[in-house]
Amino acid sequence: MAFETEHPAPGAPPRGDIEADVCVIGAGSGGLSTAYGTSQLGRKTVLIEGAQMGGDCLNFGCVPSKALLAAGKAAQHAREAGRFGVTLAEPEVDFAKVHEHVRGVIETIAPNDSVERYEGLGVTVIRAWARFTGPDTLVAGDTTVRAKHFVLATGSRPSVPAIEGLDQVPYLTNEILFDLTERPRHLIIIGGGPIGLEMAQAHRRLGSDVTVVEGGAILGKDDPELVAEVRKAVSQDGVRIEEDAKVVLVEKNGNGGLTLRAERDGRTFEVAGSHLLVAVGREPNIEKLGLEAAGVETDENGVKVDEYLRTTNRRVWAVGDVAGGLKFTHVAGYHAGLVVRNMLFKVSKAKNEAAAKAPHVTYTDPELAQIGLTEAEAKKIDHKVARFAYHENDRAIAERTPQGFAKVIVGKGGKVLGAGIVGKNAGELIGLWALAVSSELKLTAITSMIAPYPTLTEVSKRAASAYYTDTLFSDRTKKVVSALSVLDGVL
Repeated sequence: MAFETEHPAPGAPPRGDIEADVCVIGAGSGGLSTAYGTSQLGRKTVLIEGAQMGGDCLNFGCVPSKALLAAGKAAQHAREAGRFGVTLAEPEVDFAKVHEHVRGVIETIAPNDSVERYEGLGVTVIRAWARFTGPDTLVAGDTTVRAKHFVLATGSRPSVPAIEGLDQVPYLTNEILFDLTERPRHLIIIGGGPIGLEMAQAHRRLGSDVTVVEGGAILGKDDPELVAEVRKAVSQDGVRIEEDAKVVLVEKNGNGGLTLRAERDGRTFEVAGSHLLVAVGREPNIEKLGLEAAGVETDENGVKVDEYLRTTNRRVWAVGDVAGGLKFTHVAGYHAGLVVRNMLFKVSKAKNEAAAKAPHVTYTDPELAQIGLTEAEAKKIDHKVARFAYHENDRAIAERTPQGFAKVIVGKGGKVLGAGIVGKNAGELIGLWALAVSSELKLTAITSMIAPYPTLTEVSKRAASAYYTDTLFSDRTKKVVSALSVLDGVL
Protein backbone atom coordinates (compact mmCIF):
# COMPACT_ATOMS: atom_id res chain seq x y z
CA MET A 1 0.00 0.00 0.00
CA ALA A 2 1.37 3.41 -0.97
CA PHE A 3 1.17 6.43 1.31
CA GLU A 4 1.47 10.08 0.39
CA THR A 5 4.39 11.75 2.11
CA GLU A 6 4.61 15.31 3.26
CA HIS A 7 7.69 15.89 1.08
CA PRO A 8 7.21 14.83 -2.57
CA ALA A 9 9.93 12.95 -4.43
CA PRO A 10 12.32 15.08 -6.49
CA GLY A 11 10.57 16.34 -9.59
CA ALA A 12 7.12 15.21 -8.46
CA PRO A 13 4.48 17.60 -9.88
CA PRO A 14 3.25 19.93 -7.16
CA ARG A 15 -0.51 20.32 -7.01
CA GLY A 16 -2.19 23.64 -7.60
CA ASP A 17 -1.01 26.83 -9.29
CA ILE A 18 2.49 28.26 -9.69
CA GLU A 19 3.37 31.82 -10.61
CA ALA A 20 6.83 32.05 -12.17
CA ASP A 21 9.09 34.47 -13.96
CA VAL A 22 10.34 31.85 -16.42
CA CYS A 23 8.95 28.44 -17.32
CA VAL A 24 11.25 26.19 -19.35
CA ILE A 25 9.77 23.19 -21.17
CA GLY A 26 12.32 20.47 -21.82
CA ALA A 27 15.37 19.42 -19.78
CA GLY A 28 17.85 18.79 -22.57
CA SER A 29 20.93 20.90 -23.20
CA GLY A 30 19.09 24.09 -24.16
CA GLY A 31 16.47 23.84 -21.43
CA LEU A 32 18.92 23.03 -18.65
CA SER A 33 21.23 25.88 -19.64
CA THR A 34 18.32 28.30 -19.75
CA ALA A 35 16.98 27.22 -16.36
CA TYR A 36 20.44 27.46 -14.84
CA GLY A 37 20.95 30.97 -16.17
CA THR A 38 17.57 32.40 -15.17
CA SER A 39 17.63 30.84 -11.69
CA GLN A 40 21.15 32.11 -11.00
CA LEU A 41 20.01 35.58 -12.02
CA GLY A 42 17.37 35.47 -9.32
CA ARG A 43 14.33 34.71 -11.49
CA LYS A 44 11.74 32.25 -10.17
CA THR A 45 12.16 29.38 -12.63
CA VAL A 46 10.09 26.30 -13.36
CA LEU A 47 11.59 23.45 -15.42
CA ILE A 48 9.24 20.85 -16.91
CA GLU A 49 10.33 17.50 -18.34
CA GLY A 50 8.03 14.61 -19.23
CA ALA A 51 10.76 12.17 -20.28
CA GLN A 52 14.39 11.90 -19.12
CA MET A 53 16.49 14.64 -17.61
CA GLY A 54 19.40 15.46 -19.89
CA GLY A 55 17.33 14.97 -23.03
CA ASP A 56 18.48 13.28 -26.21
CA CYS A 57 22.16 14.22 -25.96
CA LEU A 58 22.79 12.56 -22.61
CA ASN A 59 20.56 9.54 -23.00
CA PHE A 60 20.41 8.67 -26.71
CA GLY A 61 22.77 10.91 -28.65
CA CYS A 62 26.10 12.65 -28.15
CA VAL A 63 27.17 10.92 -24.94
CA PRO A 64 26.39 7.25 -25.66
CA SER A 65 27.46 7.50 -29.30
CA LYS A 66 30.87 8.89 -28.36
CA ALA A 67 31.23 6.23 -25.68
CA LEU A 68 30.50 3.53 -28.26
CA LEU A 69 32.91 5.13 -30.72
CA ALA A 70 35.59 5.09 -28.02
CA ALA A 71 35.06 1.35 -27.53
CA GLY A 72 35.37 0.76 -31.27
CA LYS A 73 38.51 2.89 -31.42
CA ALA A 74 40.07 0.89 -28.57
CA ALA A 75 39.51 -2.32 -30.54
CA GLN A 76 41.00 -0.74 -33.65
CA HIS A 77 44.06 0.48 -31.77
CA ALA A 78 44.74 -3.10 -30.73
CA ARG A 79 44.47 -4.27 -34.35
CA GLU A 80 46.84 -1.56 -35.56
CA ALA A 81 49.40 -1.75 -32.76
CA GLY A 82 51.78 -3.66 -35.03
CA ARG A 83 52.58 -0.39 -36.79
CA PHE A 84 54.51 0.62 -33.67
CA GLY A 85 56.26 -2.70 -33.14
CA VAL A 86 53.71 -3.85 -30.55
CA THR A 87 52.13 -7.18 -31.45
CA LEU A 88 48.64 -7.87 -30.06
CA ALA A 89 46.12 -10.58 -30.79
CA GLU A 90 42.83 -9.81 -32.50
CA PRO A 91 40.74 -8.15 -29.77
CA GLU A 92 37.85 -10.08 -28.24
CA VAL A 93 34.80 -7.84 -27.91
CA ASP A 94 32.37 -8.51 -25.06
CA PHE A 95 29.41 -6.50 -26.30
CA ALA A 96 27.58 -6.76 -22.97
CA LYS A 97 30.55 -5.06 -21.29
CA VAL A 98 30.64 -2.48 -24.05
CA HIS A 99 27.01 -1.77 -23.16
CA GLU A 100 28.01 -1.44 -19.48
CA HIS A 101 30.71 1.02 -20.50
CA VAL A 102 28.18 3.14 -22.43
CA ARG A 103 25.67 3.10 -19.56
CA GLY A 104 28.44 3.90 -17.09
CA VAL A 105 29.42 7.00 -19.02
CA ILE A 106 25.81 8.18 -19.04
CA GLU A 107 25.45 7.52 -15.31
CA THR A 108 28.65 9.44 -14.56
CA ILE A 109 27.41 12.54 -16.37
CA ALA A 110 23.75 12.28 -15.34
CA PRO A 111 24.10 14.00 -11.92
CA ASN A 112 25.00 17.24 -13.73
CA ASP A 113 21.55 17.14 -15.35
CA SER A 114 19.57 15.70 -12.44
CA VAL A 115 16.43 16.89 -10.73
CA GLU A 116 18.33 17.08 -7.43
CA ARG A 117 20.95 19.42 -8.84
CA TYR A 118 18.46 21.82 -10.33
CA GLU A 119 16.23 21.83 -7.29
CA GLY A 120 19.39 22.61 -5.33
CA LEU A 121 19.81 25.65 -7.57
CA GLY A 122 16.33 26.82 -6.62
CA VAL A 123 14.53 25.61 -9.76
CA THR A 124 11.09 24.05 -9.38
CA VAL A 125 11.28 20.84 -11.42
CA ILE A 126 8.09 19.16 -12.63
CA ARG A 127 8.32 15.67 -14.14
CA ALA A 128 5.25 15.72 -16.38
CA TRP A 129 4.18 16.60 -19.92
CA ALA A 130 3.31 20.24 -20.55
CA ARG A 131 0.42 21.62 -22.59
CA PHE A 132 -0.49 25.27 -23.11
CA THR A 133 -4.02 26.32 -22.21
CA GLY A 134 -3.54 29.98 -23.07
CA PRO A 135 -0.92 32.56 -24.07
CA ASP A 136 0.54 32.74 -20.55
CA THR A 137 -0.60 29.49 -18.95
CA LEU A 138 0.08 25.77 -19.22
CA VAL A 139 -0.71 22.61 -17.32
CA ALA A 140 1.75 19.88 -16.36
CA GLY A 141 0.26 16.98 -14.48
CA ASP A 142 -1.95 18.45 -11.75
CA THR A 143 -0.13 21.77 -11.83
CA THR A 144 -1.05 24.97 -13.61
CA VAL A 145 1.88 27.27 -14.37
CA ARG A 146 1.49 30.92 -15.23
CA ALA A 147 4.68 32.74 -16.22
CA LYS A 148 5.98 36.00 -17.63
CA HIS A 149 8.14 34.06 -20.09
CA PHE A 150 8.17 30.53 -21.50
CA VAL A 151 11.07 28.82 -23.24
CA LEU A 152 10.42 25.89 -25.58
CA ALA A 153 13.33 23.45 -25.43
CA THR A 154 11.59 20.19 -26.35
CA GLY A 155 14.18 19.02 -28.87
CA SER A 156 13.61 16.59 -31.70
CA ARG A 157 13.18 12.88 -32.40
CA PRO A 158 14.30 10.51 -35.16
CA SER A 159 12.43 10.85 -38.45
CA VAL A 160 10.90 7.63 -39.75
CA PRO A 161 10.68 7.51 -43.57
CA ALA A 162 7.70 6.17 -45.48
CA ILE A 163 9.18 2.87 -46.68
CA GLU A 164 7.00 -0.09 -47.58
CA GLY A 165 7.15 -2.76 -44.90
CA LEU A 166 9.09 -0.68 -42.36
CA ASP A 167 6.17 -0.75 -39.94
CA GLN A 168 6.13 -4.56 -40.14
CA VAL A 169 9.71 -5.18 -38.99
CA PRO A 170 11.58 -4.33 -35.80
CA TYR A 171 13.96 -1.43 -36.35
CA LEU A 172 16.29 0.68 -34.26
CA THR A 173 16.67 4.43 -33.90
CA ASN A 174 19.23 6.23 -31.78
CA GLU A 175 16.67 6.18 -28.96
CA ILE A 176 16.96 2.40 -28.53
CA LEU A 177 20.23 1.50 -30.28
CA PHE A 178 22.24 1.85 -27.08
CA ASP A 179 20.01 -0.61 -25.23
CA LEU A 180 21.51 -3.50 -27.22
CA THR A 181 23.50 -5.92 -25.07
CA GLU A 182 24.28 -8.36 -27.90
CA ARG A 183 26.35 -7.42 -30.91
CA PRO A 184 24.37 -7.21 -34.16
CA ARG A 185 25.53 -9.86 -36.60
CA HIS A 186 24.87 -7.61 -39.60
CA LEU A 187 23.66 -4.06 -39.00
CA ILE A 188 21.94 -2.35 -41.93
CA ILE A 189 21.77 1.43 -41.64
CA ILE A 190 19.38 3.57 -43.65
CA GLY A 191 21.01 6.99 -43.83
CA GLY A 192 24.59 8.08 -44.44
CA GLY A 193 24.63 11.24 -42.37
CA PRO A 194 26.78 11.80 -39.26
CA ILE A 195 24.78 9.40 -37.05
CA GLY A 196 24.72 6.70 -39.70
CA LEU A 197 28.45 6.90 -40.48
CA GLU A 198 29.54 7.12 -36.85
CA MET A 199 27.48 4.10 -35.82
CA ALA A 200 28.54 2.18 -38.92
CA GLN A 201 32.22 2.52 -38.12
CA ALA A 202 31.77 1.90 -34.39
CA HIS A 203 29.82 -1.34 -34.89
CA ARG A 204 32.15 -2.56 -37.63
CA ARG A 205 35.17 -2.08 -35.37
CA LEU A 206 33.33 -3.96 -32.62
CA GLY A 207 32.86 -6.94 -34.93
CA SER A 208 29.54 -6.47 -36.74
CA ASP A 209 29.09 -6.62 -40.48
CA VAL A 210 27.67 -3.24 -41.53
CA THR A 211 25.96 -1.91 -44.65
CA VAL A 212 24.99 1.76 -45.09
CA VAL A 213 22.32 2.62 -47.66
CA GLU A 214 22.08 6.33 -48.52
CA GLY A 215 19.68 7.99 -50.96
CA GLY A 216 22.25 10.57 -52.08
CA ALA A 217 25.89 11.04 -51.14
CA ILE A 218 27.07 10.28 -47.61
CA LEU A 219 27.57 13.37 -45.45
CA GLY A 220 25.84 15.32 -48.20
CA LYS A 221 25.97 18.67 -46.37
CA ASP A 222 29.76 18.61 -46.04
CA ASP A 223 32.59 19.50 -48.42
CA PRO A 224 32.89 16.55 -50.85
CA GLU A 225 36.69 16.72 -50.77
CA LEU A 226 36.67 16.22 -47.00
CA VAL A 227 33.98 13.53 -47.24
CA ALA A 228 36.13 11.53 -49.66
CA GLU A 229 38.65 10.90 -46.87
CA VAL A 230 35.93 9.66 -44.52
CA ARG A 231 34.41 7.45 -47.21
CA LYS A 232 37.79 5.88 -47.90
CA ALA A 233 38.57 5.23 -44.23
CA VAL A 234 35.16 3.81 -43.31
CA SER A 235 35.18 1.58 -46.38
CA GLN A 236 38.68 0.34 -45.52
CA ASP A 237 37.35 -0.63 -42.10
CA GLY A 238 34.98 -2.97 -43.93
CA VAL A 239 31.73 -1.01 -44.00
CA ARG A 240 29.78 -1.50 -47.21
CA ILE A 241 28.50 1.88 -48.42
CA GLU A 242 25.71 2.05 -51.00
CA GLU A 243 25.11 5.62 -52.20
CA ASP A 244 22.46 7.08 -54.52
CA ALA A 245 20.23 4.15 -53.55
CA LYS A 246 16.53 4.54 -52.76
CA VAL A 247 15.14 2.04 -50.26
CA VAL A 248 11.81 0.74 -51.58
CA LEU A 249 11.02 -2.23 -49.33
CA VAL A 250 11.94 -3.78 -46.00
CA GLU A 251 10.66 -7.22 -45.01
CA LYS A 252 11.37 -10.10 -42.65
CA ASN A 253 13.28 -13.03 -44.09
CA GLY A 254 13.45 -16.73 -43.27
CA ASN A 255 16.73 -16.40 -41.37
CA GLY A 256 15.19 -14.53 -38.46
CA GLY A 257 16.44 -11.22 -39.81
CA LEU A 258 15.30 -8.82 -42.48
CA THR A 259 15.95 -7.96 -46.11
CA LEU A 260 16.19 -4.46 -47.53
CA ARG A 261 15.51 -3.79 -51.19
CA ALA A 262 16.85 -0.66 -52.90
CA GLU A 263 16.98 0.84 -56.38
CA ARG A 264 19.81 2.65 -58.14
CA ASP A 265 19.97 3.66 -61.79
CA GLY A 266 16.95 1.54 -62.59
CA ARG A 267 18.44 -1.57 -61.03
CA THR A 268 17.41 -3.33 -57.82
CA PHE A 269 19.66 -4.87 -55.20
CA GLU A 270 19.02 -6.47 -51.81
CA VAL A 271 20.83 -6.52 -48.48
CA ALA A 272 20.05 -9.11 -45.79
CA GLY A 273 20.88 -8.38 -42.17
CA SER A 274 20.04 -9.07 -38.55
CA HIS A 275 19.31 -5.51 -37.37
CA LEU A 276 18.12 -2.30 -39.00
CA LEU A 277 19.01 1.23 -37.85
CA VAL A 278 17.02 4.15 -39.25
CA ALA A 279 19.10 7.35 -39.24
CA VAL A 280 17.64 9.69 -41.84
CA GLY A 281 17.19 12.91 -39.89
CA ARG A 282 15.26 14.57 -37.08
CA GLU A 283 11.88 16.22 -36.61
CA PRO A 284 10.80 18.64 -33.86
CA ASN A 285 8.82 17.64 -30.77
CA ILE A 286 5.96 20.13 -30.88
CA GLU A 287 2.73 18.21 -31.49
CA LYS A 288 1.53 17.78 -27.89
CA LEU A 289 2.37 21.24 -26.58
CA GLY A 290 -0.95 22.89 -27.43
CA LEU A 291 0.89 25.69 -29.22
CA GLU A 292 -2.30 26.83 -30.94
CA ALA A 293 -3.72 27.85 -27.55
CA ALA A 294 -0.57 29.85 -26.91
CA GLY A 295 -0.67 31.59 -30.29
CA VAL A 296 2.67 30.11 -31.33
CA GLU A 297 3.00 29.44 -35.05
CA THR A 298 4.90 26.45 -36.44
CA ASP A 299 6.14 25.07 -39.74
CA GLU A 300 7.73 21.84 -40.93
CA ASN A 301 11.05 22.80 -39.28
CA GLY A 302 9.63 23.54 -35.85
CA VAL A 303 8.56 26.73 -34.10
CA LYS A 304 8.68 29.98 -36.05
CA VAL A 305 11.14 32.36 -34.38
CA ASP A 306 12.59 35.75 -35.19
CA GLU A 307 16.29 36.60 -35.24
CA TYR A 308 16.21 36.87 -31.43
CA LEU A 309 14.59 33.41 -30.98
CA ARG A 310 11.21 34.88 -30.01
CA THR A 311 8.08 33.14 -31.29
CA THR A 312 4.85 34.72 -32.54
CA ASN A 313 3.78 34.94 -28.88
CA ARG A 314 6.03 37.57 -27.32
CA ARG A 315 6.05 35.67 -24.03
CA VAL A 316 7.38 32.50 -25.64
CA TRP A 317 10.92 31.79 -26.84
CA ALA A 318 12.48 28.71 -28.42
CA VAL A 319 15.96 27.15 -28.24
CA GLY A 320 17.71 24.15 -29.75
CA ASP A 321 16.28 21.72 -32.29
CA VAL A 322 12.72 22.97 -31.88
CA ALA A 323 13.79 26.42 -33.12
CA GLY A 324 14.20 24.97 -36.60
CA GLY A 325 17.89 25.63 -37.27
CA LEU A 326 21.05 23.57 -36.79
CA LYS A 327 20.37 20.54 -34.62
CA PHE A 328 23.45 20.33 -32.41
CA THR A 329 23.82 20.30 -28.63
CA HIS A 330 26.31 23.16 -28.69
CA VAL A 331 23.86 25.25 -30.72
CA ALA A 332 21.16 24.61 -28.11
CA GLY A 333 23.54 25.84 -25.42
CA TYR A 334 24.37 28.91 -27.49
CA HIS A 335 20.65 29.57 -27.98
CA ALA A 336 20.09 29.37 -24.23
CA GLY A 337 22.63 32.12 -23.62
CA LEU A 338 20.97 34.35 -26.21
CA VAL A 339 17.49 33.82 -24.82
CA VAL A 340 18.52 34.50 -21.23
CA ARG A 341 20.15 37.72 -22.39
CA ASN A 342 17.28 38.81 -24.62
CA MET A 343 14.61 37.86 -22.09
CA LEU A 344 16.10 39.45 -19.00
CA PHE A 345 18.46 42.14 -20.32
CA LYS A 346 16.12 43.98 -22.65
CA VAL A 347 18.37 46.90 -23.63
CA SER A 348 20.93 45.11 -25.81
CA LYS A 349 19.48 42.22 -27.79
CA ALA A 350 21.65 39.53 -29.37
CA LYS A 351 20.84 37.97 -32.75
CA ASN A 352 20.96 34.28 -33.47
CA GLU A 353 24.05 33.77 -35.64
CA ALA A 354 24.43 30.01 -35.21
CA ALA A 355 23.99 29.28 -38.92
CA ALA A 356 27.10 31.30 -39.75
CA LYS A 357 29.24 30.77 -36.66
CA ALA A 358 28.54 27.29 -35.30
CA PRO A 359 31.00 24.50 -36.17
CA HIS A 360 29.92 20.91 -36.63
CA VAL A 361 31.83 17.65 -36.35
CA THR A 362 31.32 14.08 -37.53
CA TYR A 363 33.20 11.85 -35.11
CA THR A 364 34.29 9.13 -37.48
CA ASP A 365 37.95 8.16 -37.67
CA PRO A 366 39.21 10.39 -39.23
CA GLU A 367 36.97 13.11 -37.86
CA LEU A 368 35.45 15.71 -40.18
CA ALA A 369 34.89 19.26 -38.90
CA GLN A 370 33.63 22.42 -40.60
CA ILE A 371 32.87 26.04 -39.77
CA GLY A 372 31.58 28.87 -41.95
CA LEU A 373 31.54 28.77 -45.73
CA THR A 374 32.58 25.73 -47.74
CA GLU A 375 34.49 26.08 -50.99
CA ALA A 376 31.29 25.50 -52.99
CA GLU A 377 29.37 28.10 -50.98
CA ALA A 378 32.10 30.68 -51.57
CA LYS A 379 32.11 30.34 -55.36
CA LYS A 380 30.06 33.50 -55.92
CA ILE A 381 32.42 35.73 -53.96
CA ASP A 382 36.07 36.64 -54.26
CA HIS A 383 38.04 34.06 -52.30
CA LYS A 384 41.07 31.82 -52.18
CA VAL A 385 41.61 28.38 -50.68
CA ALA A 386 44.64 27.62 -48.51
CA ARG A 387 45.44 24.08 -47.38
CA PHE A 388 47.92 21.90 -45.56
CA ALA A 389 48.15 18.11 -45.36
CA TYR A 390 48.52 15.96 -42.26
CA HIS A 391 51.26 13.89 -43.93
CA GLU A 392 53.52 16.97 -43.73
CA ASN A 393 52.95 17.37 -39.99
CA ASP A 394 55.59 15.82 -37.73
CA ARG A 395 53.17 14.83 -34.95
CA ALA A 396 50.87 13.07 -37.41
CA ILE A 397 53.86 11.23 -38.87
CA ALA A 398 55.09 10.19 -35.41
CA GLU A 399 51.67 8.80 -34.48
CA ARG A 400 51.10 7.11 -37.85
CA THR A 401 48.00 9.19 -38.59
CA PRO A 402 48.98 11.01 -41.81
CA GLN A 403 45.52 10.84 -43.38
CA GLY A 404 43.72 14.14 -43.83
CA PHE A 405 44.19 17.84 -44.45
CA ALA A 406 42.93 21.28 -43.53
CA LYS A 407 41.53 23.80 -45.99
CA VAL A 408 40.68 27.41 -45.27
CA ILE A 409 38.36 29.67 -47.25
CA VAL A 410 39.84 33.17 -47.29
CA GLY A 411 38.13 36.36 -48.42
CA LYS A 412 39.39 39.83 -49.25
CA GLY A 413 42.09 41.18 -47.00
CA GLY A 414 42.80 37.74 -45.56
CA LYS A 415 39.49 37.47 -43.70
CA VAL A 416 38.65 33.91 -42.62
CA LEU A 417 35.33 32.91 -44.17
CA GLY A 418 35.35 29.22 -43.32
CA ALA A 419 37.48 26.16 -42.69
CA GLY A 420 37.25 22.41 -42.98
CA ILE A 421 39.46 19.75 -41.47
CA VAL A 422 39.44 16.00 -41.97
CA GLY A 423 41.89 14.02 -39.87
CA LYS A 424 42.78 13.02 -36.35
CA ASN A 425 41.31 15.37 -33.70
CA ALA A 426 39.67 17.56 -36.34
CA GLY A 427 36.89 18.30 -33.85
CA GLU A 428 39.42 19.81 -31.45
CA LEU A 429 41.33 21.70 -34.15
CA ILE A 430 38.22 23.37 -35.57
CA GLY A 431 37.88 25.42 -32.39
CA LEU A 432 40.63 27.79 -33.52
CA TRP A 433 38.80 28.40 -36.79
CA ALA A 434 35.48 28.83 -35.01
CA LEU A 435 37.10 31.65 -33.05
CA ALA A 436 38.44 33.16 -36.27
CA VAL A 437 35.06 33.05 -38.02
CA SER A 438 32.96 34.24 -35.06
CA SER A 439 35.39 37.08 -34.27
CA GLU A 440 35.90 37.95 -37.96
CA LEU A 441 39.66 37.54 -37.67
CA LYS A 442 42.17 37.74 -40.48
CA LEU A 443 44.68 35.01 -41.23
CA THR A 444 47.46 37.09 -39.70
CA ALA A 445 45.94 36.29 -36.28
CA ILE A 446 46.74 32.64 -36.97
CA THR A 447 50.10 33.06 -38.69
CA SER A 448 51.40 35.28 -35.88
CA MET A 449 50.47 32.66 -33.28
CA ILE A 450 53.28 30.49 -31.91
CA ALA A 451 52.06 26.89 -32.00
CA PRO A 452 53.79 24.34 -29.77
CA TYR A 453 55.89 21.71 -31.55
CA PRO A 454 55.15 18.98 -32.35
CA THR A 455 51.35 19.26 -32.32
CA LEU A 456 48.51 18.93 -34.78
CA THR A 457 47.78 22.62 -34.13
CA GLU A 458 50.59 23.30 -36.57
CA VAL A 459 48.35 21.94 -39.34
CA SER A 460 46.09 24.96 -38.90
CA LYS A 461 48.97 27.43 -38.70
CA ARG A 462 50.65 25.97 -41.78
CA ALA A 463 47.36 26.10 -43.69
CA ALA A 464 47.07 29.78 -42.83
CA SER A 465 50.68 30.41 -43.83
CA ALA A 466 50.10 28.68 -47.16
CA TYR A 467 47.79 31.53 -48.12
CA TYR A 468 50.74 33.93 -48.16
CA THR A 469 53.30 31.60 -49.78
CA ASP A 470 52.85 32.81 -53.36
CA THR A 471 53.09 36.46 -52.33
CA LEU A 472 55.97 35.99 -49.90
CA PHE A 473 58.15 34.15 -52.39
CA SER A 474 57.06 35.97 -55.55
CA ASP A 475 59.44 37.58 -58.03
CA ARG A 476 58.32 40.99 -56.81
CA THR A 477 59.27 40.17 -53.21
CA LYS A 478 62.62 38.80 -54.36
CA LYS A 479 63.34 42.06 -56.15
CA VAL A 480 62.48 44.05 -53.02
CA VAL A 481 64.83 41.89 -50.94
CA SER A 482 67.53 42.25 -53.57
CA ALA A 483 67.18 46.02 -53.55
CA LEU A 484 67.33 46.18 -49.78
CA SER A 485 70.44 44.03 -49.74
CA VAL A 486 72.33 46.86 -51.47
CA LEU A 487 71.91 48.86 -48.28
CA ASP A 488 73.61 46.17 -46.14
CA GLY A 489 76.50 47.80 -44.32
CA VAL A 490 75.33 51.29 -45.29
CA LEU A 491 72.59 51.79 -42.75
